[in-house]
Amino acid sequence: MTSSNGPTPVRRPDSGLSFVPVGWLVFVMAWSVYGLISVWPAVGATGLPDSVFYLIYGGLAVDIVTVLWGLYLLGLAFGRSARFPRRFTIWQISIIVGLLVIHAYALTAPGFVFSSQALVITGAEIAIGALCIYLLRRGSEADAVYVNPETESPSAFVSVIAALLGIVLGAVIGAVGGVAIGSVIAEATEMSCFEGACGYFAVFTGLAGLVIGAIGGGVFAVWRVHRRKRKLAA
Repeated sequence: MTSSNGPTPVRRPDSGLSFVPVGWLVFVMAWSVYGLISVWPAVGATGLPDSVFYLIYGGLAVDIVTVLWGLYLLGLAFGRSARFPRRFTIWQISIIVGLLVIHAYALTAPGFVFSSQALVITGAEIAIGALCIYLLRRGSEADAVYVNPETESPSAFVSVIAALLGIVLGAVIGAVGGVAIGSVIAEATEMSCFEGACGYFAVFTGLAGLVIGAIGGGVFAVWRVHRRKRKLAA
């Protein structure tokens, strides 16, 4: 069947491979949020060697950029934008380069201990990232899923603002809910409060809720913005 614009392109069925890069994107963002939370107590600490100071603040900057850039990519993925494969590839290559730079610095800077486990984790991250780039190569099954014109997706500014609001609200709701759930569990199980054990447990569940809420809120906000855009375009 043809139309005035020529033959209608035939879309191949998606076997689910298009979700692999998106799932990896969400995982990397969650890992970055966890890194921000785990390193945050060291921010502002005094007496740290310069090599540790540079690594901490460099890692924080990389994690922040990773999360914000990732939320923008999620918006493109939810909107099935044709820009997603190329933008994701650029993002993933940047992540791989960042991993190599940070790891090389940690191996060569004084004061750090060589860790074979860290090398294995870094190697696995690079391998999975390379696989996602391969899945989204031009002409692949996953690449064919993202065919919407660029005009159907909101701007990067709108996606980032929505993501930031979603992260803040999600983090607050998740942290409060996590603390409440932790307190209920501690009370129901009659957890000992010796040396503040029950309090530490509530704080731990609150941090877990914060991470889950921040990621979930950011993803939901971007998804909602793109869903509303598609409805208005229809």
